[in-house]
Amino acid sequence: MPQDPRIPVTFLADAAALEGWLATGGPAALLTDGAFPPAGPVAAQRFAPGPAHRIGCACCAGRTAAAIALDRLFQARVRDPGAWFDRVGALLATAGARLQLRAALEADPLTRARFRPA
Repeated sequence: MPQDPRIPVTFLADAAALEGWLATGGPAALLTDGAFPPAGPVAAQRFAPGPAHRIGCACCAGRTAAAIALDRLFQARVRDPGAWFDRVGALLATAGARLQLRAALEADPLTRARFRPA
């Protein structure tokens, strides 16, 4: 069976879990709804779970903040050689952020094409 080429997204429980996960090797990006760690990820993106603009605006086309944040991470990976990563850690403090990310990984077509749950 061929390997899944999509970028794995790992849900992390806390800062200690992030530190251990980063130590397992390979360039990594961070998706968070809180503060960025002082060092470690080659790219990071923060999002607030909620609509970015009014519901149904043309620029968002109904996509969630989590899906848009993953788009931004992917664009950083493609455009900046220093931001290349093989995996994404999701350090999310709120239940809403975790639900939104799970929904994006399951139902957003563009997110599903690029990322997968680890």
